[in-house]
Amino acid sequence: MNFLIYLIVGGIAGWLASIVMKRDGSQGIILNVVVGIIGGFLGGWLLPQLGFAMGGTLGFLITAFIGAVVLLLIVNLFTRGKAR
Repeated sequence: MNFLIYLIVGGIAGWLASIVMKRDGSQGIILNVVVGIIGGFLGGWLLPQLGFAMGGTLGFLITAFIGAVVLLLIVNLFTRGKAR
């Protein structure tokens, strides 16, 4: 059951990050979920390194969103040559 919640929250985080990074037109729902989940892992690793820790579903959503934005920033650097 937790896995399903992680998929849903990861999908929401990836979708929100794609809107913020203006990539929502080029991605589908599957890629949004993948970006959100990878962003969750990235944010889960990055934020504790910076001294931030969040718990619960809302904390995971915020962590996954921040990680997904960072991931999309990195993707933009390689695909477009600039971060925006």
